[in-house]
Amino acid sequence: MLHTDMARTGWFESSDPLVNRLHENAAQGMRGNFLDVPTDCPQRDERMGWTGDIQVFAPTAAFLHDCSGMLLGWLRDLSAEQLARPDGVPPLVVPDVLPTAFQGVGAQAVWADVAVLLPWTLYQRFGDLGMLRTQYPSMRAWGEATIRLTAEGDGLWRQDFQLGDRLDPQAPPDRPGEARTDGDLVANAYVVRSAEVLAEAAELLDRKEDATRFRAHAQAVRERFADRFVTPDGRLASDTQTAYALAIAFSLLPTERQRQGAAERLAYIVRRASFRIATGFTGTPLICDALCAAGEPQLAYRMLLEKDCPSWLYPVTMGATTVWERWDSMLPDGTVNPGEMTSFNHYALGAVADWLHRTVAGLAAAEPGWRRLRIAPVPGGDLTWARAAHDTPYGRAEAGWRIEGIKGDILVVAALVPPNTRAEVQLPDGRDLFEVGPGRHMFRCPYVAPAWPPTAIRHP
Repeated sequence: MLHTDMARTGWFESSDPLVNRLHENAAQGMRGNFLDVPTDCPQRDERMGWTGDIQVFAPTAAFLHDCSGMLLGWLRDLSAEQLARPDGVPPLVVPDVLPTAFQGVGAQAVWADVAVLLPWTLYQRFGDLGMLRTQYPSMRAWGEATIRLTAEGDGLWRQDFQLGDRLDPQAPPDRPGEARTDGDLVANAYVVRSAEVLAEAAELLDRKEDATRFRAHAQAVRERFADRFVTPDGRLASDTQTAYALAIAFSLLPTERQRQGAAERLAYIVRRASFRIATGFTGTPLICDALCAAGEPQLAYRMLLEKDCPSWLYPVTMGATTVWERWDSMLPDGTVNPGEMTSFNHYALGAVADWLHRTVAGLAAAEPGWRRLRIAPVPGGDLTWARAAHDTPYGRAEAGWRIEGIKGDILVVAALVPPNTRAEVQLPDGRDLFEVGPGRHMFRCPYVAPAWPPTAIRHP
């Protein structure tokens, strides 16, 4: 395998060998696709730097490997392509080798949002404010473009075609763009997210007027989103896993009634689907976090551990050694999906690995560049232990947990905090947040195993 020279910096392991294989498939797929350009696949007549793929996978990538240099170089290419366009919209692929293939389709949310969200991810993981300053003209150009797009649609971005939640598993094999989630819903959710991030970046760079402008833009679109796409009791215009994941993860539900209603509805449709995944490129990185935010972490575990197609573990049971483009790139009978394009090495759907690091093992950065850590594991499923490690700029950081005791009623949480850093710790028993300094730490707390497995909703 050929790939850009990147040091491995992140690891994950658990008591479930299939989950471990899934994680290594994500890492392997990343390496195969990081050859100067973050490509969508290394093996067919494509190998292009699709912007949506790296936008959703970047948090996972920045944990697994030190890819900051390569991705910063690619972002400079993106800026050059984008700022040469009069509308300030990034191309779908960088380098833009398809200048005429998508003429007339308009800007594409999720994909174009890479101009804002990838620099922000890199800043969060590597702490390089200079990089953020370098990319700010590109970030701002896309923010201004979304202001124009929403102004044209009476406060919302409306467009005939959006890639949206591409590769929804229920889309026809030969029409992967026919997702069940409304493309306008996806686009406006991302407008809010990018505008809020842009406002935070502007604040850091002491661009107060921009910060105020984009914060107001985010709030205006959030209000229009709630008015157009959300009922008073939290039901969404698209009754899908992706729609609820976006609304919950991006804080698009203004009232407590709506938040509670959306949480209950997401849990219901996940159970109704018998825990099989029903998200494409847009929903997949968010679904587990959304379930946790909805107070349903065990449903997230149940989805993670599902083996029937479509699911994260189905490809693993079929012998996959990388992440596939489609949930069913290989069908259960061993034949290849007959869709127009099928790849066995696409990293985008492996974005769940970021949740494995932050939530299952409980290791995350609490401040940009890992000067402060957050140790907050959420045990679940039938896992009996999990751990993650990351080589930060200050040294190795580790977090993990294991279940002990004759009755399995003790949880032991272990952490390694690097020199010159501190960590905030949140134990699963609900104790208040507390802080520790460098060194190895071990905590013990009572543990009540969740009822397992959760039951699905069965219809006659």
